[in-house]
Amino acid sequence: MDQMTVQTAAGFSATIIFFLSNLPMLLKAKRTKNMTSYSLTNIALANLGNVVQWVYILGLPFGPIHFLHAFYTVSTMIMFAWYLQYASRQGTSPQREYINRDK
Repeated sequence: MDQMTVQTAAGFSATIIFFLSNLPMLLKAKRTKNMTSYSLTNIALANLGNVVQWVYILGLPFGPIHFLHAFYTVSTMIMFAWYLQYASRQGTSPQREYINRDK
């Protein structure tokens, strides 16, 4: 197997592994609508980082990194939307609700 084939196979394998590792988080967030363990700042920065990272990735030859980063971009956008949606339903920040629950 030549070097490029090994690298491409590793890239596709890593993409599948990263996808499978993030899928339970997305499914649980959708099912429970409980976003108390997530930080709005972290999710917002992840989205910003994804946009900036696309500038770099689009300059690379087409390959597994495009699929992986597309998944990261979509999943962080979904988490951001759910965070805002579920927080507005509760009328408060999910983080604030978690802190107040302990009192």
